[in-house]
Amino acid sequence: MSVSPVSARRLAAAALTAAAVIGTVALPASAAAHSRPDRPKVEISAVQHDAPGRDTRANRSLNKEWVELTNTSRHSVDLDGWTLSDEDGDVYTFHHYRLAGRATVRVHTGEGRDTRSDLFQDRNRHVWDNRSDTATLRNDRDRVIDEVSWGSDRHHGGNRHDRDRHDDWDRHHGGDRHHGGGDRHHGGDRHHGGGDRHHGWGRD
Repeated sequence: MSVSPVSARRLAAAALTAAAVIGTVALPASAAAHSRPDRPKVEISAVQHDAPGRDTRANRSLNKEWVELTNTSRHSVDLDGWTLSDEDGDVYTFHHYRLAGRATVRVHTGEGRDTRSDLFQDRNRHVWDNRSDTATLRNDRDRVIDEVSWGSDRHHGGNRHDRDRHDDWDRHHGGDRHHGGGDRHHGGDRHHGGGDRHHGWGRD
């Protein structure tokens, strides 16, 4: 059976219309995929503010005190210029460090050789208070990215990470991390006279 020129044109027009409809339906799905990018996200995933054993100024003790950061996205994040600080305003600054996707880095208080998984603040005293403190992560624009608080005065309406992770930290670090009180810095100002609080935190 032959097809007339008019019928052929109608069939061609119908095919073009169908293709346009299919394209229109497929476009939002493609656009939706691009509207939900895997944005880099870095969070404070764990804190060991009370070094196991007796707190001393020995480097081994200092390095048992640490904060872990985890990149929960698939893409690496440049942490150059980011900071990690405590409630007293002591600030550690990241220099020339990139955290890989799905990776974790542990920031120790004492001295050591930096690697991809371990960074060192090169301090000669403990930083994080055993009883009560807050670890705050800011980016290079001084915007708060994440923070974690601990202490008996924060268990009611405190930081969300304190409520969500309190039990996890106790399981991982052996029972009550607060040890019933007693400032590990033996009574007075844990920063020993309040000199330059920023000394030793920024690294070249």
